[in-house]
Amino acid sequence: MSAMVDDDLWSAVGDPTRRRMLDLLLSEGSGTATSLSDHLPVTRQAVAKHLAVLDRVGLVHATAAGREKQFRVDQAQLARAVAQLAEVGAAWDSRLRSIKRIAETIQRGKDAKHETEQKQ
Repeated sequence: MSAMVDDDLWSAVGDPTRRRMLDLLLSEGSGTATSLSDHLPVTRQAVAKHLAVLDRVGLVHATAAGREKQFRVDQAQLARAVAQLAEVGAAWDSRLRSIKRIAETIQRGKDAKHETEQKQ
């Protein structure tokens, strides 16, 4: 792979609640910890902690909205995450093709050996 995979970024999006929060923010355009907690099976405080993780890796950014913070997804950082995922997927596709070729070669050898034994 040519680009480095950002482990902190993928650790942040590895959590299903944070992925759901990103989905909500993308569909709504923005949201607060309170508004997001209305759609999630966790408390507002838990949402705030999850948002802090997403903010730390740059996937969301906050602006003051009265007593709360309004969060939006950082499209550039999300695009970077998607590009990394595509690159990781392509690398694994290549590895799996190599494994398949090796397995097919082994199987052909076994089949040829079995055929030879059957003829004897």
